[in-house]
Amino acid sequence: MPLNRRKFIQQSALVAASLTAPQFLSRLSAADAPAAAPATSPATPVSNTTAAVAAPPAIVYPPAPTPIVAPAGFGVAPGPFQPTWESLAAYKSAPDWFRDAKLGIWAHWGPQCQPEMGDWYAQKMYQEGSADYKFHVQKYGHPSKFGFKDVINEWKAEKWDPEHLISLYKNAGAKYFTAMANHHDNFDMFNSKYQPWNSVAIGPKQDIVNGWKKAARDAGLRFGVTCHGDRAWSWYQAAQGADKKGPLAGVHYDGLMSKADGKGLWWDGLDPQDLYAQYHPVGDYDWPQNARHGAVPLDKAFTEKFFNRIIDLINQTDPDLVYFDDTILPLYPSTDVGLRIAAYFYNTNLARHGKLEAVLTGKGLDAEQQKCLVLDVERGVTDGIQAQPWQTDTCIGAWHYERSLFDQHKYKTAESVARMLLDIVSKNGCLQLNIPLPGNGLPDADELKFLAEFTTWMNTNSEGIYASRPWKVYGEGPSVSGTQQRGQFGGLRDVRSYTPQDIRFMQKGATLYAYALGWPDNGQLNITSLAEGAPNADSKIEGVELLGFSEPIKFTRAATGLALTLPAQKVGDYAYGFKISGNGLTV
Repeated sequence: MPLNRRKFIQQSALVAASLTAPQFLSRLSAADAPAAAPATSPATPVSNTTAAVAAPPAIVYPPAPTPIVAPAGFGVAPGPFQPTWESLAAYKSAPDWFRDAKLGIWAHWGPQCQPEMGDWYAQKMYQEGSADYKFHVQKYGHPSKFGFKDVINEWKAEKWDPEHLISLYKNAGAKYFTAMANHHDNFDMFNSKYQPWNSVAIGPKQDIVNGWKKAARDAGLRFGVTCHGDRAWSWYQAAQGADKKGPLAGVHYDGLMSKADGKGLWWDGLDPQDLYAQYHPVGDYDWPQNARHGAVPLDKAFTEKFFNRIIDLINQTDPDLVYFDDTILPLYPSTDVGLRIAAYFYNTNLARHGKLEAVLTGKGLDAEQQKCLVLDVERGVTDGIQAQPWQTDTCIGAWHYERSLFDQHKYKTAESVARMLLDIVSKNGCLQLNIPLPGNGLPDADELKFLAEFTTWMNTNSEGIYASRPWKVYGEGPSVSGTQQRGQFGGLRDVRSYTPQDIRFMQKGATLYAYALGWPDNGQLNITSLAEGAPNADSKIEGVELLGFSEPIKFTRAATGLALTLPAQKVGDYAYGFKISGNGLTV
């Protein structure tokens, strides 16, 4: 006979294990989680948007959460922009502040960082037999008793110091900072009027986004927010499931709980469906969450709630940049939510600042859409110079904090990020780089080491990066002429192998900067794009300087290239900037 979920929770002791994530994983076996599938059986695969756990029959679905009604006219602002592609095309191009900034640092930080198990914990913990599921059972208890809503309550951010962190990021060269406002876990990281599950009401009991905003603004940085919370309808479907084996087989996880189930518990008065959005049968949905094969279409109240949350976020934070983790726009093309947000953001930004200073990013944009939004390439770069400014978003590790990457020293190095940044900037792009934080908000030793090393490199080399523009060609060398590896989400890979023959170009005013992505062993560097009579450099070269070196660099120019004789000792690390002067050399 099925158990009453609320009584089951109240009668069950919730014992949190003392093991950390890496300690647990090192001892992981089938015996660690008796309710899990045997170690010889692979975990049931679950796609990005479709739960693979089939819910038992005769489910009584919880009621939809009671909507928080927005006032009349909410989310509509006077101005030139309307929620159509034709109107948004008047945007034309990103503002100069973004084109000049080149580097932003991102805190992709929220309650999924608390377990320190990496990306998508709030989904994977409901996948019976997975490493995250086994860790969760050992650390917190069974997902029918202790779900992700309870993990949120465990997250306290007790060592978070936004002023200190922003000072580290600014020293490392960031000109803008972005804070995650919500993830696919549907939890708002600010004092949200339209999402009761937020960081002021639960967990840290702090307005995380506005704390970041104050620190960033006080430091003179531009401020952005990232929004991923439109995904919950399909993303949380595994939370409807139940174990197929073990003593709790058939007992549903907490994704089907209702407000009534919380009576007498810590979340009394809150509706889990405001968080999980699982008041519908499990269905098949594509990435924009269009219903397939008879699945239940998204509830209009769900999509409008997301719209209200983002408008509220814009009103509270007046961001310079809004990033959406979506192809084109959130909930597009099945709804006009994204178009309406874009029009509101542009109109309110224009009214507040007297000129349009807004940046709104989307992924997978075609040429016409790039007149309306700024292209973002996740964990990748474009294959050439783009006519419009664009952005890479990537991370030195996992998006959410993963302790094992620190323990194994597997973060991206300052060397790889420096070279990546130069490649991006040479193609008219900016880099938004996530430095993942543990749940407590305190960076680990390897992250501090990365920031210190990158700070040193930027202090020497940033002169040719900030406020630069692409040159006639973005680069030369094997990384340009040879086979190039594709990225995970489109474009080219963000981290690739480079040689001293790989050069990246950018210009600022009358000065050309050429960055060699390595130091040649023989101390000789030849830049073929600057050869005598080369079509892109048909002017005289008057002088060459090496950034960080006090003496001029000796050079000769021939039909084979501009030959530079470098100092006997290597100057600096990773990549080396050469400042090249000559009348008519730049565009």
